[in-house]
Amino acid sequence: MLDRSFHLEIRTPEQLIYEGDVTSLHAPGVEGNFQILIGHIPFLTALDVGEIRIRESSETSQLMATSGGVFEVLRTGVTVLVETAEWASEIDVERAESALARAQTQLKANAPDLNRPRAEAALARAQNRIKVASNL
Repeated sequence: MLDRSFHLEIRTPEQLIYEGDVTSLHAPGVEGNFQILIGHIPFLTALDVGEIRIRESSETSQLMATSGGVFEVLRTGVTVLVETAEWASEIDVERAESALARAQTQLKANAPDLNRPRAEAALARAQNRIKVASNL
């Protein structure tokens, strides 16, 4: 039988999050979501806030929340360098909901010293974490 998998590494600045052979990978590119299968052409792209879905076999898949990074496909495999990565099963939904409420409050208040891009990024990360946790 043909080997229909490729090697994948997912890293944060602090640690190796995942390493193994997978059959497909879905990721949130800044230009839209995309999928990688065996034999994909090499490319490099930026990742956005979103979910990464790893399929190890036809029966097994894993889901994680990420807050963006860099994604590289080479002939030897795929490397994903992300700012943060959190497995869906490990997401603290209460903490994510608190962060969501905090970001919404800051944006509604619109204080003169508000760092709007930072607050909007916090809002997007919290919404993503809640969404990924609910997709278990």
